[in-house]
Amino acid sequence: MADPIFENPRLAAIYDPFDPDRSDLDAYEAMVAEFGASSVLDVGCGTGTLACRLAAKGVTVIGLEPAAASLEVARAKAWADKVRWVCGTVMVLPPLTVDLVTMTANVAQVYLTDEEWRQTLLKVREVLNPEGRLVFETRNPAVQAWRNWNREHTYAQIELVNGERVQGWAEVTDVQGPLVSFRWTYVFQSDGATFTSDSTLRFRTLGEVTESLHEAGLRVDDVRDAPDRPDREFVFIATPNADPWKPHKSRDSRPSCRIYPVTKPSKFEGGSR
Repeated sequence: MADPIFENPRLAAIYDPFDPDRSDLDAYEAMVAEFGASSVLDVGCGTGTLACRLAAKGVTVIGLEPAAASLEVARAKAWADKVRWVCGTVMVLPPLTVDLVTMTANVAQVYLTDEEWRQTLLKVREVLNPEGRLVFETRNPAVQAWRNWNREHTYAQIELVNGERVQGWAEVTDVQGPLVSFRWTYVFQSDGATFTSDSTLRFRTLGEVTESLHEAGLRVDDVRDAPDRPDREFVFIATPNADPWKPHKSRDSRPSCRIYPVTKPSKFEGGSR
């Protein structure tokens, strides 16, 4: 079930205004060109920003999202008519083959159990062509990004095009090992309506992610730094492993890293996708 921030129509409508700077997607666009991908599956596409940006470049795009309200926002965007939208998880995907699968922002961390994550990776491997790539980012748990997920660091007030003003902020509600729970609160000033949305993310270590990819038959080719959150996230690039039983690196070894130049300062990313 999708979190209210993505599924509630009133909250889905303000998702983009609260996070207007999506330069974090520039690196994904660049990798589509770098790998020569002509078809992309965007898992957890949210309000469809990346999907529409790629469609505008002539890429064949499937936008997959479990929250119907977010997809309604996505369908209203420019170039949305060129995207194939699918409501649901990877388990409902029709037969298809793509060159690239993306999971931007928080998506890789919404899978809380090992089995959920494993089944997702297996399905991703199934839809990738033999030389295709899975690209996703996940936060480095050692940085403990959640320590700044509080009202002081996340409070914002926006004004919508209709003049409506909305306040929003996030607060951590629980930390249990690798699981971090937090709550977004939004207040609409026109009628005083207050909405909350609770979310939980799982923080996996570099070794845990690498091991999980190998077990799903995916080989880690590279781990890069996230350009908008330098030294805070891992950007994984993995390909289907023709020989899933081939010996692999230990859990403590790090694949070669390519560091992108920093393009903007770090921002709060607790609710972004």
